[in-house]
Amino acid sequence: MNFDYTDTQNEMRAAVRALCKEFGDEYWRRLDEQHAYPEEFVQAMTKAGWLAALIPEEYGGSNLGILDASLILQEVNRCGGNGAVCHAQMYTMGSVLRHGSPEQKRKYLPRIADGSLRLQAFGVTEPDAGSNTLRIKTFARKVPGGYVINGQKIWTSRFLQSDLYLLITRTTPYEEAQRKTDGLTLFLVDIKKAGPALQAKPIRTMLNHHTNQVFIDNLEVSDDDRIGEEGKGFYYLLDSLNAERIIATGEILGNGQWMVERASRYAGERVVFDRPIGANQGVQFPIARAHMNLEAAELMRNKAAALFDQNRPCGPESNMAKYLASEAAWEAAEAAMTTYGGFGVACEYDIERKWKETRLFRTAPISNNLVLAQVAQHQLGMPRSY
Repeated sequence: MNFDYTDTQNEMRAAVRALCKEFGDEYWRRLDEQHAYPEEFVQAMTKAGWLAALIPEEYGGSNLGILDASLILQEVNRCGGNGAVCHAQMYTMGSVLRHGSPEQKRKYLPRIADGSLRLQAFGVTEPDAGSNTLRIKTFARKVPGGYVINGQKIWTSRFLQSDLYLLITRTTPYEEAQRKTDGLTLFLVDIKKAGPALQAKPIRTMLNHHTNQVFIDNLEVSDDDRIGEEGKGFYYLLDSLNAERIIATGEILGNGQWMVERASRYAGERVVFDRPIGANQGVQFPIARAHMNLEAAELMRNKAAALFDQNRPCGPESNMAKYLASEAAWEAAEAAMTTYGGFGVACEYDIERKWKETRLFRTAPISNNLVLAQVAQHQLGMPRSY
């Protein structure tokens, strides 16, 4: 086992750091205050080719591995940015790449790679079906040449910044499916072409996340808009979710590392009662614990990424990596907030901004409680809890 990153990966991380220097704390702070989308940053990431990392060279991408993609966004967040504003562009296209037709790959992948088409919106969650994806109600009714879709999605982030919408629906009612995982179908929808059949209502949140409710009213799609076979969408979805969790773990690790670095530096500089506060074990120990837990979580992320890139099952490892990273990063965020004291809630120090971003990762892209339930049931053989 070699635990070192390659020279190429280290060069890649250095290049991402150089790009991020052009988008410092003031840039992200201003966007946070305005709840604005970082268009300039996304364009720079696209132009540099980072968002096309996982797309094969024949379609204009870099053909990198999932670890490389995760490292790219880890570096963005470690520099104080927010990779979540564009991460779906990296992994959502995987459904087309792995399960789309040759025509769909030729049509979409080169334009996703060069940024002329944005695929950042992924419609899965519904008001009455959160983590229980099998219970979604959005339904695609078969008609000659295509489908008519009706339903509602929630927490669809960056819908308003997307040209394409990856949408999971039911084509067989849950009660009629032979197996509970059957009967879901995946579509790639042209948002502009859909027109008023897709209506988005932004959800204002405590952080700058650009998320929406999406109402689907008699949306007409063709058979050519379907990804893969009808009724097999859940299995295609799992591919995307494992990639999402590995990539998101990189962002989480980056947030935690940013917190540890900021807290460590401030603890050495801040003098109270004639000594640096970092000399006090009550300040330094929480930061040290968070650092160690982040190091351990990074190893689990690397294991999950290695399995993914070898096309081996990696669901448990992807989930555990996300869990471990999000708990460690939150530990780091709390340590940083405590270290900064009252200044931690002052926007000019950026702790509160990254603190809010870091807290979200304990809930998304999968709830940590659900990860615990899955590990208990499927890895340890314990009775099913839910």
